[in-house]
Parts: sequence; C-alpha cells; structure tokens
Amino acid sequence: MDAKRIRYPIGVQTFEKIIEGDYLYIDKTGFIHDLAMNYSYVFLSRPRRFGKSLLSSTIHSYFEGEKELFEGLEAGRLKKEWTRHPVFHFDMSTAKHCDEEQLTGEISLKLSKYETVYGTDEHEVGINQRLEGLIHRAVEQTGDKAVIIIDEYDAPLLDVMNDRDRLASMRQIMRNFYSPIKSLDPYLRFVFITGINKFAQLSIFSELNNLQNISMMPKYSAICGISQSELERDMSESVNILADKQGISYEEALGQLKYNYDGYHFCHESEDIYNPFSLIKCLDAQDFGSYWFETGTPTFLVEWLMRSHIDETALDRMSSIPAAAFDISPEISNSPLPVLYQTGYLTIKDYDSRTKLYTLGYPNEEVRIGFSQCLLAGYNRDTSAGPIFVAQFFTAMDNGDINEALTLLQSFMAGIPYDLENKTEKHYQTIIYLVYTLLGYYIKAEVKSSVGRADAVCRTKDSVYVFEFKVDGSAEQALRQIDEKGYLIPYRFEGETKRLVKVGVNISTATRTVDSWKVVEE
Repeated sequence: MDAKRIRYPIGVQTFEKIIEGDYLYIDKTGFIHDLAMNYSYVFLSRPRRFGKSLLSSTIHSYFEGEKELFEGLEAGRLKKEWTRHPVFHFDMSTAKHCDEEQLTGEISLKLSKYETVYGTDEHEVGINQRLEGLIHRAVEQTGDKAVIIIDEYDAPLLDVMNDRDRLASMRQIMRNFYSPIKSLDPYLRFVFITGINKFAQLSIFSELNNLQNISMMPKYSAICGISQSELERDMSESVNILADKQGISYEEALGQLKYNYDGYHFCHESEDIYNPFSLIKCLDAQDFGSYWFETGTPTFLVEWLMRSHIDETALDRMSSIPAAAFDISPEISNSPLPVLYQTGYLTIKDYDSRTKLYTLGYPNEEVRIGFSQCLLAGYNRDTSAGPIFVAQFFTAMDNGDINEALTLLQSFMAGIPYDLENKTEKHYQTIIYLVYTLLGYYIKAEVKSSVGRADAVCRTKDSVYVFEFKVDGSAEQALRQIDEKGYLIPYRFEGETKRLVKVGVNISTATRTVDSWKVVEE
C-alpha cells in the first residue's frame, strides 16, 4: 500500500470524522459495548494523549444510535437494537488555564449549547440546577434515558495542583456542577468520566459511590492505547513502510517501536500497551522521534518533584508501592509517585502477589529521555540549556576530547541558579545521573546502579570511559577508587578494540561546579 493512502488520525479525536474520513482506526468498540451492557457509571484514568477523548466520542456515537458508523466494527456485530439517547458530552479540556470566574463561564457556555435544544427554566440559576433541569427535560422530550460523558474532568484543576487555596475553590465549582448526577439516577442510562488523576473519587465525585473505576481492571487494560497484537494485526503495512524508510527489517522496526513507545501496564495482568500518540506520529513521520513530549509536561509535576524528597535517580526502579497508593488523592499526599503513574511517566513494571506490592519504572525510552530532559531543565531556568549542553557533550566525547566534554559540564553546572541547589551530594549526583541518562540517547551510557559499579560508563565508537565523581574530595581520590574497586575490570575485554580511559572528577560545593579532573588511559 502506498504510504500516502494511509490516513493517520493525528489530532482527530472525533469518532465520526475518523470513520467517515477513512482514517486508520483500531477497533475499541467491543470494549464500549461490554461497558454499556455491564455498568451504568464508569470512571477511566489514563495519561494524556492516550485516546480518552476518542473513546468518549465513540461512546457518544454509540449511545446516539449512529449504527451506520459501527458497520464492520465489533459493536456493530454485537449490538442488536440501536436506541437514540440524549447525550450530554462535556469536554473539560477547554477549561484549562482558567480562574474561578472563567471556569464558571466555560461550564455555563457548555450548558447553553444543550439549552438551545431542550429549553431553559428561569428558576434554574446555578450550573448544578441547569444541568439537572436539562436532564429532566431531555428525558421528558425524547422518552429515553440520558447519557452523560465528562471527558478530562480534571483538566481545570491540573494547573492549580500546587496552589491549595485555588485548588479548593476550583474543585468546589466542579463538585457543584457534578453534584446532581447521583440524584438523576432514574433518568440516566450511562455515565462515563475520564481523567488523568483519580483524586476525583475522593472529592469531586465522592457522592457517586456507585462509580465503577475500570482503570486497573485487566479486561479493560487495552481500552485505550494500542496493544502489540493490534499493532501487528492492523498496522503491519505501516510498520513495513517505516522499515523500508529506515533501511531496516520489519522485525527491527517492531523492536524499535517497542523500545521507544511500548511498555505501559495499567494493572499487574495488563498486556504491553503502546502510547498511541507517539506510535501514530512515528508511523506518519516514518522516523523514531520523541513525540509525546512535544505536547509539554505538566508544570505542576516538575515543580512537585523539585521540592519533594524523591530520589530522581531511582525513578526507574521505584518498588514496594501498595495498590492503595494508586488511588491516593494528590490533595492529601506528599508523594508524587501516584501522579507520576497516573500521568504516564511511570508504569507498572512488576507485581509481587505475596506482598501485593508493585514496582514502578519508566515505560519506555521516549519517556526516560523526555522526562530526564524535563528534570534537568528544572535545575536551569534556561529550558533549552540542557538539551544543547548534552548534544555538545556528546560531540566532544564522540570526538575523543574528554577535556572539552568536562569543560562543558563545568560551565553547565556553574550556570545553575544558586537558589535552585542545596549543596548536598545528592544534588550533584542527580545532575550527573540526568546528564548520563540523556547522553544514552546518543551513545551507550550507563550510570551507577549498584555497589561496585563506577558512577558512569560511556562507550563511544572507539573508547570506553569509566568515570568516578567526588564531592569536595579530589580527582586523585576518584582515580584511586576506580583502581581499588576494580571498576575498569568488566570492560577490559573491550580493550582490544577500544581505548580504556579512567576519568576522576571532583565537584566543589564552594564553586558549585566541577573544579578539577584527571584522565588516565590504560
């Protein structure tokens, strides 16, 4: 198939437009029919850019009885009777970056759209009263129960997550708006709510005790995103085109896609799930890029991490997380881990059925590199400084100019604002860890992961560099430790084809940067 004939739904989140426009569509309608048959109130948490809005739009079309859109799809095969229900679909992503007055106005505007269809009542003043009145009139006028879809319910709250006062007032507006839902039960056929964070169940939707959270249910693990079987079944032509463009085999292309964009697990029995946004962008561009981070990382999350006590160097192996931690409200939690999981920066990597504890980690290389860039940028107010520095550092290393590389590191660390660092050894270790994690995007770089390993090891095309860093010590001490601990021994077998180079580096808390280094070639 000609690559130009494959229409990728980039930025298209409307089910009707995708079907009628003959865009690539991975059939999720079987999940929707299953939900409709088994539940009345459903909540789904998934990271941003994971297809929640498309899923909401598909549910909208399903309950509006648009049978023709489902021809050839699983729901079209399973559903025998198609009823047109009045559907109230509220996309709260349009209410981002709002203050309290703007949020109320945005909700009012959404209600007005439906009031032009079902009418108004002058006695209905508040947004909660207007929602309740709308549902009553819609059911009376159509004779069928109503459906409520609330997509990205938490979007208005994410920007104020670190402002407790504003969060409380914004949350109260949302809670007031949603408050009639439980009392409207006799008039409702189905309620579907999506978001990133789960704290709504502890606050905004606290009265909806019949809300079924399917976020970690194994049978719905692939309701959003793209599974390995779906990729190989429905997108093999696209993968072949990518492989041809990159000059690699089909199997190698699958491997690269998996390495960069796969690895999400939304319960301990979940199959591997690809980030659909990144996967489709890659297949469209026919290039392995970093696409998810083009849309930005929530500012509140980076701010939270920078002031938390979490070890950034251990984010890829955060173990001993109980199941209850996934549902802890960020409003009452001091740990960013639940939010890191909910937002997609960490995912479930392992589960111990005996202790019922989870191990979290980065899902894939795209997230590992992208989030490390965000964290490194948090140490320098010039957000472009980190990526530029790492690229220059790589060039110097690849050219065999270790002195130039360390001079660049010295300059970069000296540029970190004084008020952003605390002069602890952990502070400097974290910066070094992030630098070498990002360096791994270009060349094979490893950072210390266990006792008996050098702080960092870098393999370029013709050299192996073994680094040891000291804080307020000396470069000579760092070199001695490399020898005494035998850090170079695991790499001696590479000495026949590559230079083996020991690098001792000292960082001074007085100057807040690298103050000396020594380089010795074996």
